[in-house]
Amino acid sequence: MGTSGNENRDRLPEMKFRDRVFREYGDLKESMLTDDQRARVQGLWAPVRWIVSGWWLFRGMLINLTPTRRALLLAGLLLALVRISIHSAKANTDESFVTVGLILILFVLMLELKDKLLAKYELQDGHAVQRALMPDRSPEFPGWRLWLFTRPANNVGGDLVDFAGLEEGKAALTLGDVAGKGLKAALLTAKLQATLRAFIPESGSLVELFGRVNTVFRRDALPQVFASVVSAVIEPSSGTIRIVNAGHPPPLVVRQSGVEEIDRGGPALGLIDAAEFKEQVVDLLSGEILLIYSDGLIETRNAEGAFFGEERLRSLLTGSCASGAADLGERLVEACDRFQGYAPAHDDLSLVVMQRA
Repeated sequence: MGTSGNENRDRLPEMKFRDRVFREYGDLKESMLTDDQRARVQGLWAPVRWIVSGWWLFRGMLINLTPTRRALLLAGLLLALVRISIHSAKANTDESFVTVGLILILFVLMLELKDKLLAKYELQDGHAVQRALMPDRSPEFPGWRLWLFTRPANNVGGDLVDFAGLEEGKAALTLGDVAGKGLKAALLTAKLQATLRAFIPESGSLVELFGRVNTVFRRDALPQVFASVVSAVIEPSSGTIRIVNAGHPPPLVVRQSGVEEIDRGGPALGLIDAAEFKEQVVDLLSGEILLIYSDGLIETRNAEGAFFGEERLRSLLTGSCASGAADLGERLVEACDRFQGYAPAHDDLSLVVMQRA
């Protein structure tokens, strides 16, 4: 069910070389400069801003190198910058210094590339495991049209989308978001998914389920790490949905009369020991839709830093009961991609669309 990060972005026009360079430079500043540093250079004159940013980036690069590689790089830079022009007899010596310096710099680059490739292959394996753990994008369930989607901002992500069959012909759909992104969030997401799947069959209700999962997640997760989760149980013979929301953005109900918001519910998992959760009930008529989404949707940013926002989302949902679940989901993802353009993704994007057939 998972997709690669650029699957839908490929529909955008080919980016010019100059734009690619500036985007790579923007990604570099996003990764290596602190929020305070980025704020401090905003008001500077453009040439000064480039010099200051360049120095901070260079210093940040040195700090992140191992001591050995840092010494090799500095030695290479010093040798490459040597200029002996007093006597022509020393010209060969000057050239040898430059050559040795460039070789040292190239050696450091090759070592860094080796580390990056190893990390890339490990992340690709992690992405493959995450995809294997995800259900089909459109699981079949009598009386319902379902569409599930998740796309990490990086190779692996911290969003959880799951579908599980229950007793009496019921099914549970879950969307969760572990704080943060990348490998740390992905590992905790896998644990959260395993815990949910283990407890769902033996829990009498969603409230009991979330209480047990909260105990385990708070016990085993890292300090200051939490997960917002929504689970919804559906039945094949009715349009009734039972929902528990633990600190997640409120799901939206799309009716012919408009778009309604469900209460946020209890706290996120892992925040407090004795967390209390409550079950909510939503009844859907034929064609009506329940949308659960991660905050990566409304917090998608374009190149100017503007957010996709709830207002834009609601305008897309209004009058969409005539659409199928898959059509609506794909339309939301495409609208998000068009709005984002070539700006880098800051968060994972996940959707669960449930439509009463």
